[in-house]
Amino acid sequence: QTREHILLARQVNVPAIVVFLNKCDLVDDAELLDLVELEVRELLSKYEYPGDDVPVIRGSALKAIAGDKAWVGKVDELLAALDKSIPVPKREVEKPFLMPVEDVFSITGRGTVATGRIERGKVKVGEEVEMVGFGTDKKVVVTGVEMFRKLLDEGQAGDNVGLLLRGVEKHEVERGMVLAKPKSITPHTQFESEVYVLTKEEGGRHTPFFKGYRPQFYLRTTDVTGTVELPAGVEMVMPGDNTKMTIELITPIAMEEQLRFAIREGGRTVGAGVATKILK
Repeated sequence: QTREHILLARQVNVPAIVVFLNKCDLVDDAELLDLVELEVRELLSKYEYPGDDVPVIRGSALKAIAGDKAWVGKVDELLAALDKSIPVPKREVEKPFLMPVEDVFSITGRGTVATGRIERGKVKVGEEVEMVGFGTDKKVVVTGVEMFRKLLDEGQAGDNVGLLLRGVEKHEVERGMVLAKPKSITPHTQFESEVYVLTKEEGGRHTPFFKGYRPQFYLRTTDVTGTVELPAGVEMVMPGDNTKMTIELITPIAMEEQLRFAIREGGRTVGAGVATKILK
């Protein structure tokens, strides 16, 4: 699980990591904790994080919640490490607005609200956005922006918001669509990609796959089934391989080159990739 998290963090470009070793109250042997810490650091280095420099805090969430002073101190230490080691990300506010939809609610008397984290750009109350993906290209006016139950005039990159959409039925918006500045992003089904297939040790497949393989592709906030076409002359792909593949999704998804995705099978990650060229 830790390994999968670090791999996915690398995949989606998480720039910095802080480690909290939990349940340390259950281990009396300090050497064992040293060993675990060493292992985590090596794993971080393997995935191109600065394993020797990443802060590792040893704590116990359970004991901290119970109010045990020593362990509460460890949580304070964790927060301090976050403040010190995790830079405030540069928000891409200059780019055209884009928000992948994570959830959809219906508010009686107000309309439909789509929630998610704004990936880039800004959105102001009264602006028109386009719903992209799953075969829709409907344009809709944002009549409200809400964050942590407060009404705002605008939302910007990095904000987790709910956007109130005028005249949209709940069933018209779904997780996996994006709301975007009109004409700034288009839906596609077929693209070329570079993919890394996880090894068995990384929680991936134990066996190779062949052409016609039909896994799920996790793009932004949703799984979409797709078929895989391997390059000419490649019969099969082994766990641990890096390979080019052409992917065709069963439904159109808002997409652009350099979009990263995970390949999943029955809810577990078996590969990680990036779209290199959009075909249609």
